[in-house]
Amino acid sequence: MKRINDHISVSGQIQPEDIAALKAQGFTTIINNRPEGESPDQPDGAAIEAAAKAAGLAYYAIPLGREGVSPAMVEATKAALEGSTGPVFAFCRSGTRSTTLWALSQAGELDAGEIIAQAAEAGYDMSHLAGHLSRD
Repeated sequence: MKRINDHISVSGQIQPEDIAALKAQGFTTIINNRPEGESPDQPDGAAIEAAAKAAGLAYYAIPLGREGVSPAMVEATKAALEGSTGPVFAFCRSGTRSTTLWALSQAGELDAGEIIAQAAEAGYDMSHLAGHLSRD
C-alpha cells in the first residue's frame, strides 16, 4: 500500500480477506479500479464488495481498462472521494490506474505541481498528466 496523502492510499490487487485489515487501519471507502476478469488469479469484484459492505465500508467500482480514462470515471472518482467519511483506499493491478484517476479528479482542486508531487512521493510518475491537471 502506498499513501498519496491523508485522504487516499493506493495499492495493487487486494483479496476479500484484506478488508478487515483495511477497516482496522481506518479506511472508510474502497474504490476498485480493476476491470473484472483482467487476470485469471483476480478475485471477483462482487466478493470484495460484499466484504467491504459487511465491514461497513463504502465501495465503488470504477474500472479503468484498455478503453482508457473517461470523464465519467474522473467524476465518479471525485464523487467517491468527496463523499467519503474518512480515508479512501483505491486499488487496481499495481496502483497506477488508481493514482491516475485520483490525480485527474483533483484537477482544479489542487495545483498540478502538488498533485504530481504527492503521486511521486508514493512512487507514481504522473508528470505526463501535467497538461490535464492545471486549473485553467
